[in-house]
Amino acid sequence: MPLDNRSIALPYLDRFAEVAALLPGKQRPWLRDLRAAAVERVRQLGLPTVRVERWKYTNLNSLIAVPFTPGGVAASTVAAARIPVTAGRHSFVIVDGHFRPELSSTQRPDGLTISSLADLLRDEPESLRSVLEADPRDDALDALNLAFATDGCVLHVAAGAVIETPVEVVHVSTAATAPTAAHTRHRLIAEAGSGVTILESFAGDPASVYWTQSVWDIDVRQGATARRYKDQQEGSKAFHIAADRVRIARDARYESFVLTTGAALSRNEIAVVLDGSGASCRIDGGYLARGRQHVDNTTEIRHAKPHTTSAEVYKGVLDDQARGVFQGRIVVEKDAQKADGHQLNKTILLSDRAEIDTKPELEIFADDVKCSHGATAGELDDDALFYLRARGIDLAEARRLLVEAFINDALANVSDAAIRAAFQRRIGNWMTRSTGDRAA
Repeated sequence: MPLDNRSIALPYLDRFAEVAALLPGKQRPWLRDLRAAAVERVRQLGLPTVRVERWKYTNLNSLIAVPFTPGGVAASTVAAARIPVTAGRHSFVIVDGHFRPELSSTQRPDGLTISSLADLLRDEPESLRSVLEADPRDDALDALNLAFATDGCVLHVAAGAVIETPVEVVHVSTAATAPTAAHTRHRLIAEAGSGVTILESFAGDPASVYWTQSVWDIDVRQGATARRYKDQQEGSKAFHIAADRVRIARDARYESFVLTTGAALSRNEIAVVLDGSGASCRIDGGYLARGRQHVDNTTEIRHAKPHTTSAEVYKGVLDDQARGVFQGRIVVEKDAQKADGHQLNKTILLSDRAEIDTKPELEIFADDVKCSHGATAGELDDDALFYLRARGIDLAEARRLLVEAFINDALANVSDAAIRAAFQRRIGNWMTRSTGDRAA
């Protein structure tokens, strides 16, 4: 496909030759060919512009204008104290796109295997070949990730194993003299009847310009339960682009919550296929942005089989000149009778210069379904503010209390109590800083 007015060239591709010999699996001809083909696919497709419907509200020109250097050999140093482990003993730490075993935990419970993508591509590449070769052919960003991926976390949960303590995947971007890019690729297989919780976090140097790109392939097999929570608090000059591809089998369940407070520009995509009768998912999120931050949450939930269930709630708070985007799509295929899908997006605007673009969609090809969608945007409730102020609470504190209550309502769906509490603290800290800035 040649470049057209819906795509833009990416000069960054010219840097591929610099790092090709440093990428994991370079000694495998099939992987070298796969990466080279991915680079060519990005050249042909170009990155999407706002003329592409699902990128209508997010412009990548600011990212393309930065001369990023792709990650090569791991060389960065970072103190262990900077690693933001939150809730568990099983941590997998990635610094500037490379797994750092000396900063990670080594304790693994029975039934859980955690491997480095780079190690598997070196020692057991055939174990990943089928999933890498299934890379979407029409997605330039996914192809870009495949071409440049330096490392990632590969988790396997054995059939019937229930991992009680969350697994933490921690991404840290360090200070750099020039803009850098880190491309990571991850895989989760939850075998039949298993259970696992993953907390993924992103943090970086606030003074550095960098780009984090993450892709997850997630396979939740029959009767399994997988929960994945994400805390995106990148540096204020960072770019963050992530995509999750999730397939849920018969009677399996998947839960997700994405909390976004960081990055100058961020986009988080989640695509879920409910691929077995009785499959269910709960996809939720919270986003808080200020200044000129741009935060995009784009989701698609596809009911491919009958008797499947989905629920989705995203809530956001935007201040100053921040811009939010929510695009949520529920698709019910023609044979997916008795599907039950619901979606809701609510946003509070703390400034008359803040903006939210929201686009909930239903695409239904079956006739016996229960589906709904909705979106609202507005200011804080004046009556509620008056009620709190009448009881001696100052305006800044009243605003903070109302915003926290608004976002925390979505957090109620986070099953893990420790992670839910950590997210609540993060939201409280964000509001404290926001009200402090206003007072100043």
